[in-house]
Amino acid sequence: MLNADYRPLSYYPLSLWGWQDAIKAVFLDRVNIVSEYDKTVKSPSFEMRLPSVVSLKEYVRPTRQPAFTRFNVFLRDRFTCQYCGEHEELTFDHVIPRSKGGATTWENVVAACSPCNLRKGDRLPKEAHMSPAQAPFQPSVADLHRNGRLFPPNYLHESWMDYLYWDSVLEP
Repeated sequence: MLNADYRPLSYYPLSLWGWQDAIKAVFLDRVNIVSEYDKTVKSPSFEMRLPSVVSLKEYVRPTRQPAFTRFNVFLRDRFTCQYCGEHEELTFDHVIPRSKGGATTWENVVAACSPCNLRKGDRLPKEAHMSPAQAPFQPSVADLHRNGRLFPPNYLHESWMDYLYWDSVLEP
């Protein structure tokens, strides 16, 4: 899904919708179909090719500050445990535990694998002899854009290619 200016709505490489949501948005006249798949959906009285790329009819102003979400913490930390570098079983850890006054904020939460999170437990980094690889920080939208390009979706349909990485430098 693209904004009305044909830019992706999120800093992750694609703003993905399920086919049902795309068709619903078409029927509600909220989007323009930019590209379609070869597959069709049918009902007794209607047949339609599935949209592969849609753009919003009304421009949505991008947020200035990214939302504090689990996914955005993982994206900021490049889907990497900040204690051991592992990429599996990610959760998030409060660097200063909540029981010791730590807040659930960008500046106190890092991505951590389950084993490291359990090992650190309810202790301060010095007590656990575990410091994060990078100090937690509030990322900018540009930070998340940059990191998002490192993790493209598992499946990229050819009809999406013209709308990915719209701000990358082109080769001559």
